Amino acid sequence: MTTPDRPAGLAGLLRNIAFYTLFYGGSVPLLMINIVTLLLPAGVLFVMVRVWCGWHWWCCRHVLGIRVVVEGQVPDYPALFAMRHESFFEAIDLPILLHNPVVFAKQELFAIPLWGALGRRYGLVTVDRHAGARALKAMFAAARAHSRGAQRARPLVIFPEGTRVPHGTAAPLQAGFAGLYKIMGLPVVPVAVDSGPLYHRWWKRPGVITYRFGAEIPAGLPRHAIETAVHDAINALNS
Repeated sequence: MTTPDRPAGLAGLLRNIAFYTLFYGGSVPLLMINIVTLLLPAGVLFVMVRVWCGWHWWCCRHVLGIRVVVEGQVPDYPALFAMRHESFFEAIDLPILLHNPVVFAKQELFAIPLWGALGRRYGLVTVDRHAGARALKAMFAAARAHSRGAQRARPLVIFPEGTRVPHGTAAPLQAGFAGLYKIMGLPVVPVAVDSGPLYHRWWKRPGVITYRFGAEIPAGLPRHAIETAVHDAINALNS
């Protein structure tokens, strides 16, 4: 009998070994190249991030047998994308799904050597749940600057549950989401994803991962209304 922590048979085991060998083996030289981009214009790093994410996508598609389906319309205007978070798949896949997204990422990730510096250079926004008012204002200011860029505004992405949530369960939204929604004054596009059953923990499985972009939710709604609408929409595939 298989479980989410075990691959299905010998073929599944071999697929996982090949995936980890290829993806992480290829990530090492790409990371070394990305270090050089810290000295170059930010656009070069954007390209290299897409190369790395594309490499991950290729390994998932051709080694693991995971296909991606996108349902709904993907907006190309400034918006706050509220996405369900079930696995690292969607976190790595975001630069393929959206154009140079600015992602709200937890503080602990920025402590990783090299990765933290590259993340800041790319434009990730630090989320420190224990930060004071001054740090929160700095976070909102950084997000606003990206969403109103002089050349091209970048989409903002937040995982409103605050952490990965197992498929089949629904978690409450973190309080910071409603505050960000109010301050940014942007419409919200909820995104449901069902990556958990296939891309869970160590062992990955073949199949289809679906993104479902919900209808735009306008700015300016009361807290209860926006939280209810987003919670319902991001859990649309959670069954």
